Amino acid sequence: MSTKDEGAYHNISTPAHAQPTGCPINHEFTTFTPEYLENPYPQLAKLREKDPIFYSEKLGFLVVTKMEDLVEVFRDHDVYSSDNVQNPVFPICDRAAAILAHEDFNPVAVMSNRQQPDHTRIRKHTQTGFSGRRMKILEPYIRRRSQELIDAMIKKGGPVDFVSAFGHPLPGQIIFRFIGFDEADDEQLMSWTGNRLAFTWGNPDEDEQVDIAEKMLKYWRYCREFVASRFNDRKDDLTSELLDAHEANPEELSYREVESIIYGHSFAGHEIVSNYMSNTLLCLLSQRENWLEICNDRTLIPNALEEVLRFESPQTSWRRRTNVDTTIAGVNVPAGTQVFLSLGAANHQPSLFDSPTEFDIRRKNARKHIAFGHGIHFCLGARLARLEAQVAIEALVERLPSLRLVENQQLSYSENITFRGPRELFIDWDS
Repeated sequence: MSTKDEGAYHNISTPAHAQPTGCPINHEFTTFTPEYLENPYPQLAKLREKDPIFYSEKLGFLVVTKMEDLVEVFRDHDVYSSDNVQNPVFPICDRAAAILAHEDFNPVAVMSNRQQPDHTRIRKHTQTGFSGRRMKILEPYIRRRSQELIDAMIKKGGPVDFVSAFGHPLPGQIIFRFIGFDEADDEQLMSWTGNRLAFTWGNPDEDEQVDIAEKMLKYWRYCREFVASRFNDRKDDLTSELLDAHEANPEELSYREVESIIYGHSFAGHEIVSNYMSNTLLCLLSQRENWLEICNDRTLIPNALEEVLRFESPQTSWRRRTNVDTTIAGVNVPAGTQVFLSLGAANHQPSLFDSPTEFDIRRKNARKHIAFGHGIHFCLGARLARLEAQVAIEALVERLPSLRLVENQQLSYSENITFRGPRELFIDWDS
């Protein structure tokens, strides 16, 4: 069964969790409470100050909250494995597991969950696809689509849901063009990839698991067919570059790895950036003087975007698993321990950021956040994500300077351990 093999992209057989000794055990902490979903930072601040490292009984993870400890874990890839980051947090039901047991569902770990030395080998080829040349090719498309989506919003008239009208479609379309997918397939592709977040990082019920598993299988098959079609019809896109690298040295980059990179990139470059854009608008418009300042001085945009990543990151945590017995900040941690790295807690650490609960578009050290991770697994798409957000905000500032949040709206967030962004965000503007 491919999903249970060592090296599979998703390992759906959840191992027994090793429980560390010598640290506090928290019987209540989980990311799935209404209070945490609404605003995790007050709770994380209390935990970071009281018990910076503790074991969450409900999640089955050792929770690490301080920046210095997170950086140590990220740096030591020999001790702390990333092989669990694409695995479901909770056990998958038999019906969903049966779907993913199809013989042809066999993506392999390639980037976020691949270990050394293979990670560096594969990353070298994938990183080439994020070159300055590729960014220059993509930028006109990002600018054009941003304008077209704003045109559609204006034509429809406000108020509109920013997430569905702009924040979600734009990053999806950009990553699909980056990969090389046909524009005519965008709607279908988004329907297949839209709720994978819940499968890997959430706690969906059985019917939802089955629905997501069916879509994952369809999407994997699409990716395989697409890579096969590109093999004899190369274009100027990531897929073709990877196939060129494979043909030049099949031992250096296998064909299955090429298929799996394409499978993984569409999610990594879509949902996170969608949340980034929505969180950016929420932060800037919640205190409208920030929006007005940016409208008057667009040179403030890059630092404001870094402050969004610090203050309201689209990715509030990440995962690791210990390969061997070790210690974190004096806590004995046995091999096999699941580790929850609270990026959100570290990004609000008072010893590093003055008045961390305040959103400050002029914060001098805003870029010192850890929203994109650290070390050899630092987010490969950080450059593209920053470009997309920069272009999008520039376009919105230019076209809709009167933009504002619809008052008294109740925001809701997807129930998961890692990703954060409003499901809907209603905005309006002067006609």
